[in-house]
Amino acid sequence: MNTNKNTPYTRLRFFSILLSVTFLTSSFTPKDPTIEQGTKAQKVKTIVLDAGHGGHDSGAVGRKSKEKDVALQVTLKLGAKIEKEMPDTKVIYTRTTDVFIPLYQRPAVANEAKAELFISIHCNSGGTSTVRKKNSRGRWVTSKVPNRTAVGTETIVSGFNRLAQQDAAIRENASILLEENYKENYGGFDPNDPSSMIVFQLMKNQYRRESIKLASYMQETYKASGRRDRGVLELSLAVLATAGMPAVLTEIGFISNPDEEDFMLSDYGQKEIVNNLFNAIKTYKTTTDR
Repeated sequence: MNTNKNTPYTRLRFFSILLSVTFLTSSFTPKDPTIEQGTKAQKVKTIVLDAGHGGHDSGAVGRKSKEKDVALQVTLKLGAKIEKEMPDTKVIYTRTTDVFIPLYQRPAVANEAKAELFISIHCNSGGTSTVRKKNSRGRWVTSKVPNRTAVGTETIVSGFNRLAQQDAAIRENASILLEENYKENYGGFDPNDPSSMIVFQLMKNQYRRESIKLASYMQETYKASGRRDRGVLELSLAVLATAGMPAVLTEIGFISNPDEEDFMLSDYGQKEIVNNLFNAIKTYKTTTDR
């Protein structure tokens, strides 16, 4: 008898159970089941803002800063602007200090608050590139070097990620490994195993259309201010998978790029990013509240 609990049969059985739970659990039930058929979306009364990473999870690291700190700064400034200029809209934060919040708890905050929008703010990283070069002995060797040229913004919605986009999904989901009892929290999901992405593919986001609309507005405002537009992506990210409302993760720039890092650390850069996100939210809210 095979005693390995991580057999294909066990994973398949878990996926089947998870799919059933997804449709039966109220946390994942859309407030308006007809939203995908093109009816008007919910009026925006409550927005949950999520500053990515935190605590012992630094996220991506630049030459001068850490993603967790930049994301928190921008998130708090965005929340303050919404509260000031949209007094009819309630803002809830998943964190306001440098603390670690497990990924599964972040959308749970939005679900419990019955929020109309969930927005997760992050900084991107160019990762590494593989290069071949001669060493001091004249021999060809393969080494990895940081990619410091990647530039631009992108916004992610929950969806079926393609193989070419899977690295980004795995990188963001890797925060799961920093949680205690992560296997119990995510039913055995292993972010290092690409086959496990089916877990989140099965948990289809009921608000996909509205998420794409908000993400598109964000990318349009970034582009209008002169930023490089990398588009709207669909990836299987844990932080978005269980949100019971339109949900996006926006990458405000590459912290691995020295120029973009300086921009994101500056007062004028953060002000521009906050204005971009605020205007996108305002446009989305206008289209849903009328």
